[in-house]
Amino acid sequence: MLRFESISKRYGDIQALDGASFSVPRGALLGFLGPNGAGKTTAMRTVFGLVRPDAGSVTWGGAPITPAMRLDFGYMPEQRGLYPRMRIAKQLAFFGQLHGLAKQEATRAAHDWLERFGLSDRTRDRLEDLSHGNQQRVQLAAALVHQPALLVLDEPFSGLDPLGVASMTDVLRDQASAGTAVVFSSHQLDLVEDICDSVVVIHRGAIVLDGLVVELRTASPHRYVEIDADNPNRDWYESIDGVQLVDPGPPLTLRVPAHLDPKIVLASAVGDGDLRHFAFSPPSLSQVFREAVGQ
Repeated sequence: MLRFESISKRYGDIQALDGASFSVPRGALLGFLGPNGAGKTTAMRTVFGLVRPDAGSVTWGGAPITPAMRLDFGYMPEQRGLYPRMRIAKQLAFFGQLHGLAKQEATRAAHDWLERFGLSDRTRDRLEDLSHGNQQRVQLAAALVHQPALLVLDEPFSGLDPLGVASMTDVLRDQASAGTAVVFSSHQLDLVEDICDSVVVIHRGAIVLDGLVVELRTASPHRYVEIDADNPNRDWYESIDGVQLVDPGPPLTLRVPAHLDPKIVLASAVGDGDLRHFAFSPPSLSQVFREAVGQ
């Protein structure tokens, strides 16, 4: 298990991390979320010794992380860390050897991953000659070539087309199913909700949410109503206590107290026009996120 315990880090007047604590067990696929500048990248870098926290600890399996342990970790930074003019198969094999693989084993693993990502015909190409999406695939392959026990990914889906997103999603699910601890940051919250059971939300360096997606959604004090209707009077909902307009639509979207009986809203909507669509549901992960960070 990867464990962050009361991690704090300050850069001058900026408190990048403020007592952040959370954990990532083996076999988990955890989304690490937060606005820009919230502290996600700083927290990830502490795992690899790239940032030294001012206070707190980062442990793996209950022990302080050592350089030897890091050889069993995989890291995909948001800014690529590969060599643009080096041929990609040779480059992946090189990284595999840095993580302790024998040359022949590293070469075989490099070609296996390039085949998995549909790049088996590009093995002798330089990285700089690939498209953005294919460079992203090679960057992930570099993090996976040695079969890490922990995989830390900073915005891995950035710039990928739908096919690239699907391919990377399958890989991450496979890694978690095989027992790897996977933690990744992303601003694509619909995607995170689709593939992750658990999320951690960080805001201004502090953890503001931590738990199963379904439980965080259910625990919200709000519910969301979507209505598509031919209503001559668009202000019909103002008579219902606690209702807030989120989007005039269509569809019209309202935020209501979780305890509100949806029949009250439905009756008002039906009484004021022809109803075509009505939905009453817990907030999406994106809506939970916005509530947590005050947006």
